[in-house]
Amino acid sequence: MTTTRPIARARALLAALAAVAVTAVGLAGAVGAQAVDTCRVEWATNAWPGGFVTEARLTTGPARSGWTLTFDLAPGARVGNAWSATATQSGATVTVTNAPWNGALAAGATVSFGFQGTSTSTPTPPADVRLDGVPCDGQGGSTGTPTPTPTPSATPTVTATPTPSVTPTPSVTPTPTVTPTPTVTPTPTPVPGTCSGAFCDGFEQQTGTTPAAPWTVVHPDCSGTGTASIDSAVARTGTRSLRVNGAVGYCNHVFVRADGAVAGTAGQPTYLRFWVRHTTPLPTSHVTFMALQDAADGGKDLRMGGQNGALQWNRASDDATLPEQSPAGVALSRPLPTGQWACVEALVDPAGRLTTWLDGTQVTGLVADGTPTHDVDGQWLAKAWTPRLVDLRLGWESYGDGADTLWYDDVVVGTSRTGC
Repeated sequence: MTTTRPIARARALLAALAAVAVTAVGLAGAVGAQAVDTCRVEWATNAWPGGFVTEARLTTGPARSGWTLTFDLAPGARVGNAWSATATQSGATVTVTNAPWNGALAAGATVSFGFQGTSTSTPTPPADVRLDGVPCDGQGGSTGTPTPTPTPSATPTVTATPTPSVTPTPSVTPTPTVTPTPTVTPTPTPVPGTCSGAFCDGFEQQTGTTPAAPWTVVHPDCSGTGTASIDSAVARTGTRSLRVNGAVGYCNHVFVRADGAVAGTAGQPTYLRFWVRHTTPLPTSHVTFMALQDAADGGKDLRMGGQNGALQWNRASDDATLPEQSPAGVALSRPLPTGQWACVEALVDPAGRLTTWLDGTQVTGLVADGTPTHDVDGQWLAKAWTPRLVDLRLGWESYGDGADTLWYDDVVVGTSRTGC
């Protein structure tokens, strides 16, 4: 049979269209295959009746200069405040956007953030997790698999690198290490150095196991299993110290407030000095072991503790940290040694300066000197800060994971540096 030219042209055109269609299907398949980000989100939630705190660790796929994570919470769950990120909620969907200091991430980098909220039901792992609008193909994805919950508990034990440095130190080593300190050896009293006009207490006047005046046990917001007591078995000097058994979880916090401790430094630079001994390396999650209420910052706390295994300051009003929680910033801080007494000193200046010493050595990452420095105090100095301290509290609070047992001794507050 003979085929006319018009029919031949039509067949050729149909063949070409078919080829284009096949190519389009192939491209659509390729795009669909790529529309899943190789991100991973691990969730650690601590819940109590009516509320919860969640710590999240986001590991990204490709590098990016900023990120937005969306996910759905269980019915009845509402996000309140967040830290190291900005969180908003519409219906069940929560949108978390990076903070100014943790938006730029290298390929495969990990960033931590957290949020506190209320709930009318038992919290479940977030579902339909998307990074920059693309579903995550790792844990915490659209299936809302609950298995990531225990993962964060294992992860911090790996990152708590301070352990090797203190493992060789036997429990009895701290006593000979600190005994030569000239400010305390000349006298058996626990009051070190000369601190005329300052608040000085080594807990030697405490006669029972429950802290008494000038100390008061307090449980801000809620109370759980954290406890505080006077310990006559462990002391740096004298025969007594303050012992705090800090449990995991926001509501398990416990603090002992020193009434009138900062009254004598009102309007002046405040120097704080205390010795602390603890048993567990600082975890990856945020923890606090000293809090100072700041009347000039909405009554919110200036908090000293740790995160990512190293010491840090945290300002509760805007969740700013010192140093910034970047790898470079954390590296400029120091871990708090375990199994031995450590001397912690701080200067809080009404002009906004903040300086910290550990065992007599200034810690570079814990200094806010008024000039913003990237990875150190750039975030801290993003707002005007003129602290006016109201009280001093020693204790323990964790916001994700991390339990610890701590002892405090030889506490001094004054307008000049006492030293170690």
